[in-house]
Amino acid sequence: MRLLFFAGSAREGSHNKKLARLGQHIAEANGIEAVFADLADYHMPIYHGDLEDDEGVPERARAFKALLEEYDGVMIVTPEYNAAVPPLLKNTIDWLSRVKDEPDVFRARVFAISGASPGYYGAMRSLLVLRQILAVGLGATVIPQQMALPRASQAFEDDGSLKDESQQKTFAGVVEALAVAARKFTA
Repeated sequence: MRLLFFAGSAREGSHNKKLARLGQHIAEANGIEAVFADLADYHMPIYHGDLEDDEGVPERARAFKALLEEYDGVMIVTPEYNAAVPPLLKNTIDWLSRVKDEPDVFRARVFAISGASPGYYGAMRSLLVLRQILAVGLGATVIPQQMALPRASQAFEDDGSLKDESQQKTFAGVVEALAVAARKFTA
């Protein structure tokens, strides 16, 4: 069983990248093969139907879909932009949905979502939108466990763990729930 973690941000100092990498480390510490993928390595143009008609699906979208296909479970960690998911994440999902090769990357594995924000809500509103996009829009299985990390700019230790022990346990619980669900989903 293998898990993939990625953030809906390409910023170098992203709190969401830190949280996704923490998820990878938690999984690995529990004997689970896990990888962090950086969307900065998968640049795609803004989705446009005419562009797709003229040039097809970008190679980076095909490459990212192929990467997702290698994993049984995927955790997406998202920032919140104006009470929704960031354009980078939405654009990535939109392009992936246009890759029509089988299997359907969204229906063939299980997903977990979490988010971090410097604000009080901790990306909770973007998690609502992301859950809707994945489950309703694409038919993905999204586990109910999730974490919204508020005040993310002060939440991390230098080693990448969370300063607050209860937040660390909560996030570890989300990673564990993803691993359990991925095992069952692929059995």
